[in-house]
Amino acid sequence: MISIKKPLRLIGLIATMSAIALAGWYYTRPKPLQVDLATIAAGNVEATIVNTRAGTIKSCQRSNLAPISGGKIAKIWIKEGDHVQKDQVLLELWNQDLQAQRELAQRQLTMAQERRRETCILAENARRESVRTQQLVTQGFVSSQRADDINANARSRQASCEAAISDIKRAEAQIRVSQAGIDRTVITAPFSGVIGKITGELGEFTTPSPPGIPTPPTIDLIDDRCLYATAPMDEVDAPKIKVGQEARITLDAIPGKVFSGKIRRIAPYVTEIEKQARTVDIEVDFQQVPVDALLVGYSADVEVVLDRKIDVLRIPTQAIRQNNMVWMVDDNSRLAERQLEVGLSNWSFTEIRSGLKAGDHVLISFDHDNIKAGAAVQSKTQ
Repeated sequence: MISIKKPLRLIGLIATMSAIALAGWYYTRPKPLQVDLATIAAGNVEATIVNTRAGTIKSCQRSNLAPISGGKIAKIWIKEGDHVQKDQVLLELWNQDLQAQRELAQRQLTMAQERRRETCILAENARRESVRTQQLVTQGFVSSQRADDINANARSRQASCEAAISDIKRAEAQIRVSQAGIDRTVITAPFSGVIGKITGELGEFTTPSPPGIPTPPTIDLIDDRCLYATAPMDEVDAPKIKVGQEARITLDAIPGKVFSGKIRRIAPYVTEIEKQARTVDIEVDFQQVPVDALLVGYSADVEVVLDRKIDVLRIPTQAIRQNNMVWMVDDNSRLAERQLEVGLSNWSFTEIRSGLKAGDHVLISFDHDNIKAGAAVQSKTQ
């Protein structure tokens, strides 16, 4: 009986020691690293470039209007913020003297037309009398001297008629001169738009800008129906940009919204604002201008789409290390290095041509000192 109990006691002792050792290993074993992981999946990848400094929303047409001649402001037909139509009168200077000259010229035209009617009727009558007299001369009833006198009178009447016609043309020209003078005192809208600013009040004097001395415009007219974004792009990226390329426009004033656009123009020169920041300005049309959402002068950012791959295998760009190496998680939840062949890339995603497959998990955070091949890892989201 004693001999049987000893082996049993030994087995129990060994089992107890094994359990203690196993428990010690379990509670003292290295815990898996808590890391951020990404799952490889298909999606779209774009190659894009963005502006180096903030761009600006501009109007296709914007005019700083001022009268051609100086004078006192007599009438302001609009106010700031009004929408006006092309050729609508916006402002007038005092021009009563010019209007009086035009009225005088119109009266002179009326008198000249009456004189022409009278003189030309007399000229036609004199011509007919001259023809009849010439017939009588051939028949011997009237002397040739009498015929010459009547013919001279007819030619004189015709000359008076032609002079009256010239007076009409002169009066018409005088009216045009007077009207041109009046037009110099009137500002009309060269295109339809909105009044941005008015400089001047009734009764104030306004003058054109002297050469080399700019003065504020009397009226700032903005075409708010046609707006576009302009943005400076780095000179290194300029050769990649083509007219007609797709672009995206974002505005600080309208966060969270992205407007689609298309490049309309690329500046044919490099802007040298700073020696270290040479840029090329581009202009981007809105594919659909948001109604009542844009103001001229808004700051804007432009992202130009150079290329796009649809539904390709992709990886977060931040997961890629030097020489296109990545840390992937194997079937045992341990890290293993893998080299990729990559394609199109941007700040967010990079196209995978080979090296990984859909469903693989890769490391996207490298803030642990113990990251190495074979290290056990666990996603922070688990």
